[in-house]
Amino acid sequence: MRRMTRAKYASGFTLIELMIAVAVIAILASIAYPSYTNYIQEARRTDAKATLMEVAGQLERCYTVTGDYRYRNADEDDCVDFTDLESDERFYDIAAPTLTASAFTLSADPKQAQASDTDCDPIRVTHQGIRTPDACW
Repeated sequence: MRRMTRAKYASGFTLIELMIAVAVIAILASIAYPSYTNYIQEARRTDAKATLMEVAGQLERCYTVTGDYRYRNADEDDCVDFTDLESDERFYDIAAPTLTASAFTLSADPKQAQASDTDCDPIRVTHQGIRTPDACW
């Protein structure tokens, strides 16, 4: 009597099964990646808005104390130093295109990887609380 031996065929995955698995992974990745990049862009935009509101608050405190948004004391210090002001994550440059004694406009301009965010280029807030563009706030 003959002994039973192993099965004739080795077990494992066929090439077709492997290609189907790769195709499924590719489809899932093509759906997930745009959502992920949109999420990252929104998070960076939120960081810029928070920085704008923080600087606007500093300017309002300065105006409350001195009656001037661009007050300089005897040491020639501004209320806010705009020379190297960026958002916390460094994807936006924060500037004050308009800064007078009684008015200001703050602007967050995207840079680096965020520069592709043309819908919100730039994000602005004024001394009256007007925020533009509306879709970005």
